Amino acid sequence: MKKLFTVALILMMLVCGFAHAEDTSVSYIQEKGTFILGLDDSFPPMGFRDENNEIVGFDIDVAKEVCKRMGVSLELYAVNWDTKEQDLNAGTIDLIWNGLSVSDERKQVMLMSEPYMDNEMVFVVNGSSDIAALSDLSDAKIGVQNGSTALEILNASEVVANGATPVELATNVEALQQLELNMVDAVFMDSVVANYEIVSTGKDYKLLDEGLSSEQYAIGFRLGDQALCDEVTKT
Repeated sequence: MKKLFTVALILMMLVCGFAHAEDTSVSYIQEKGTFILGLDDSFPPMGFRDENNEIVGFDIDVAKEVCKRMGVSLELYAVNWDTKEQDLNAGTIDLIWNGLSVSDERKQVMLMSEPYMDNEMVFVVNGSSDIAALSDLSDAKIGVQNGSTALEILNASEVVANGATPVELATNVEALQQLELNMVDAVFMDSVVANYEIVSTGKDYKLLDEGLSSEQYAIGFRLGDQALCDEVTKT
């Protein structure tokens, strides 16, 4: 009797284990009818607030169309970029879709879709600045967004090894504001954002010819949500 009970218990544990391993990420979204997208809402042109305080951008346009085709509504949720992984794992958001750079470190904590855009990491300085090359950045204060791959790349670079000091800030917009006020000497950021800011604001910024790295953008999902990742990618 004891042996039979042990066998039955093992079988029950196996069945429960298989049930637990089933990927229900698509049906979960369909049943609740809402897709919660986490983003940094100050990351133009991918996702940012317009003059009416509405969140708009390239990623938002694509996400709206994906949700329309999947038959669910889109909900936008502004996250602290430094703690976005916690929001994702806690279920506060269903995915991160907002100029999210692919990195080996991020692949350890989230599932990443196929890349959909190329990007470069560049240095921005004021037009009147004497900084013209990476060699001029020694002892410079460099604004950079915390929780970003830009910060990881900058910290590991020769620029910092040669004496530059990273100044961690909440957003790229804040970093550019500090640059304009000469509170930092340069900003290290995504080229897509830098170019958009230069064109849209007309402010006197310039990009250094030398950058540090090229990157790709992808969509971030919870580990295990492969079905949802595949569905969004297909759509």
